Amino acid sequence: MEEYAVGARRLTLAVGNITHERVDAIVNAANSGLMGGGGVDGAIHAAGGPAILEECRKIRAERGGCPAGQAVITTAGELWAKKVIHTVGPVWRGGAHGEAETLASCYRQSLKLAAANGLRTVAFPSISTGAYGYPIEKAAATALRTTISVLKEMDIDEVRFVLFSERDLDAYSRTLDVIAKESA
Repeated sequence: MEEYAVGARRLTLAVGNITHERVDAIVNAANSGLMGGGGVDGAIHAAGGPAILEECRKIRAERGGCPAGQAVITTAGELWAKKVIHTVGPVWRGGAHGEAETLASCYRQSLKLAAANGLRTVAFPSISTGAYGYPIEKAAATALRTTISVLKEMDIDEVRFVLFSERDLDAYSRTLDVIAKESA
């Protein structure tokens, strides 16, 4: 696990299973239908139990789902976390179709929702880098730059990036080193 200071806040990078995190909120890399799926989405729904899906169904009935770049909040069911924030990342289409802006919005909107609900510790997966095909290095740069910017503005104590593999951790770590050198 690697930890970095962002003013009085913490940014943590680790490899692990996001469903095991003891944080106020876990962010789910959801699909726009909010009905569960594969990858992180499926793991969160399976570990959290039916209460998460039940609330997702209500949101879907009220709003028709969740568009890319936006976020919604539900119970965490049987997870350690208090809440699950569901956000829909962009599908990678080469980078010239607003993917970076949509991905940045996922992180911004998720953190905004966490702060608005008094959630002070948040765990993120690497959004859009699985089935949606976003290159890990590009996703890490957007995720980390956006998160650092938001941490300076919002009342959140810690953001953890809980990554799938050592390879992903290495990409995030290298990217964070570059960002730290730019800020020095």
